[in-house]
Amino acid sequence: MARILSGIQPSGTLHIGNYFAMMRPMIRFQAEHELFCFIVNYHALTTVDDGGALRANTLEAAMDFLALGLDPERAHFWVQGDVPEVAELTWILACQTSLGLLERSHSYKDKIAKGITPSCGLFTYPVLMAADILLYQANIIPVGRDQKQHVEITRDIAERFNNVYGETFTLPEPLINDDIAVIPGIDGQKMSKSYDNTINIFEDEKALKKKVMKIVTDSTPVESPKNPETCNVFNLYRLFAPADRVENLRDRYAKGGTGYGEVKKELVELIWEFFRPYRERRAELAKDPGAVRGILAAGAEKTRAVASVTLREARKKVGLNY
Repeated sequence: MARILSGIQPSGTLHIGNYFAMMRPMIRFQAEHELFCFIVNYHALTTVDDGGALRANTLEAAMDFLALGLDPERAHFWVQGDVPEVAELTWILACQTSLGLLERSHSYKDKIAKGITPSCGLFTYPVLMAADILLYQANIIPVGRDQKQHVEITRDIAERFNNVYGETFTLPEPLINDDIAVIPGIDGQKMSKSYDNTINIFEDEKALKKKVMKIVTDSTPVESPKNPETCNVFNLYRLFAPADRVENLRDRYAKGGTGYGEVKKELVELIWEFFRPYRERRAELAKDPGAVRGILAAGAEKTRAVASVTLREARKKVGLNY
């Protein structure tokens, strides 16, 4: 049984890109693997400077996961900041991490290019991510192909520590699912909170319709054939529709006579119905946020039992225990 770990930032409302790329695969893993799934509020501090928003988003993200099917009895489910061992391990690992390794981080360079302030936290982000992984001795880390370097940096840090102090950390392997394509936002770019182009998982019906109808399309006339592979509406449609319905739409595109507006209306219905049972569960959870906090507290306690073993060993190896 693999020990699989992944986390998600509460830097904004979770959207359907988060669901298909990370949340649904993680929830499915809990059936056959040892799942460690967490909300990474320490990482969110690199971009969120509104404490009230971070608190609210953290609880909202937890409700979303629980509503979508994550079972805290079968998985380790917690908030990153509720396991303080990760902060201590981050410092221990930082003292074994070269400046050059961090300077080669693609993620850091990309965020700076987008205008994010180059804080110390942003620069040392990979060390905290390494601590997230190594603290729980996770061996499989699901990531997108563009995030593979994070796991490679974690392996470099772990190997350096193991070489200096002796075998301590499991070397993780990235799990890249090439079947999950980039999910387009309403503007055609990758769906991301950073681009403000998202369709949220639990949109109300009016907001959902408004966003879907704004999805960018080309200027192909209604009567003309259309290319499904380059159509943002089609690429979202096939996430929600059964295979036979997707093929039917592909045929309609090939024949011509189908307008984008017509397909957008179908997409609204598909998304609304897809999340209906989860939406009802989400509404129940929202009525008792105290119970959700209790679930997270219990998850943190269970997770700290694992974290403390690794940290105790790391402290012993570097000489902090005397």
